[in-house]
Amino acid sequence: MLKRNKWKILATTLVTLLPVLAGLILWDKLPERMPVHWGVSGEANGYAGRAVAVFALPGFMAAMHLLCVVATALDPKAERHAEKVLDLVFCIVPVMSVFVSGMVYAAALGVEVDVGTWTLALCSVLFILIGNYLPKCRRNYTIGIKVPWTLDSDENWNVTHRFAGKVWVTGGFILLVVSFLPGELKPWIYIPGSMLMAILPVCRSYLYYKSHES
Repeated sequence: MLKRNKWKILATTLVTLLPVLAGLILWDKLPERMPVHWGVSGEANGYAGRAVAVFALPGFMAAMHLLCVVATALDPKAERHAEKVLDLVFCIVPVMSVFVSGMVYAAALGVEVDVGTWTLALCSVLFILIGNYLPKCRRNYTIGIKVPWTLDSDENWNVTHRFAGKVWVTGGFILLVVSFLPGELKPWIYIPGSMLMAILPVCRSYLYYKSHES
């Protein structure tokens, strides 16, 4: 899998590191201390040096990207991964890297940006995209709803992932709307909502197991 997709891996890794180039271009305009973390209220509550924000943050994201790619490639059932699902795996971390660094640079340069809202919106879009691809996943050990009942049965895996796809797409659209609600209440809706989206497919898998396989 690694050899077959080497150019995709190289391209997506370079995209993940693209914020370094942007940071070098903006270097003289960036302050020595830059915001890198925001609280629930949307106020910055964590800062780092300019070098850390420009180099370490994208570098960490690139390491995470390669770790995800290698873990997927080492899956004993890696040959079962659909090409479109692999493309999604390749793209998630690069998009997050560009987004996160973009928010950091914008805030450091004094640009008014609602980091909390746009972060929740990005997560919602990712839920929708992942939900769209979940039904296309075949049984494996790295991508999907990996609980004992799905890993032991193709039938349970397929039923669970079709259900999860509907839940994640529907939930993603609902959470996308929630992302743009005014006030500080939205995280208290968003967090339980995303947890419910994770729990429901597991419950569906267990119920299928009890009714068809136990």
